[in-house]
Amino acid sequence: MRIFALGRKVIDGWALMGGLVLAVIVLVNVWTTVGSLIGLPFAGDVELTEMMVAAAAFMFLPFCQLHRHNVTADIFTSNMNPRFVSLLNGIASLVALGFAALLLWRMTYGMLDTKEYNYSSTILSVPLWWPYVPILVSLALLFIAAVITTAEDLFGAS
Repeated sequence: MRIFALGRKVIDGWALMGGLVLAVIVLVNVWTTVGSLIGLPFAGDVELTEMMVAAAAFMFLPFCQLHRHNVTADIFTSNMNPRFVSLLNGIASLVALGFAALLLWRMTYGMLDTKEYNYSSTILSVPLWWPYVPILVSLALLFIAAVITTAEDLFGAS
């Protein structure tokens, strides 16, 4: 299906952006280390690292679901009928769909509360709702990835 192809491209691109976020984290930490040696410290490096690692971790979830890179126990299914394995994969995709919806729902309220109460980081005063934005996008993409994998597993769609 065309819409699934678009979803796949967006999810793959989002994971690549997650890799860029990790690269920025590395640069921040290199600057912190080198800067402390030459007298140019980076204030707030821990705050930025915490926020960006959280966002980056969520950015990889849709990719893992879509490409089936989640942890599985293949030892139990290696000798099973492929149709039954496909059914089990479909059930797992439905569970992922449910968890994605639940997390998206609750994290949205978490972001709204964080924004309403004006929580911010201590040193840089970065609003703490900012990292929620890529996290919520990631959860929406995880939901889409779970829809795609469920359709593939249960209905043979691709």
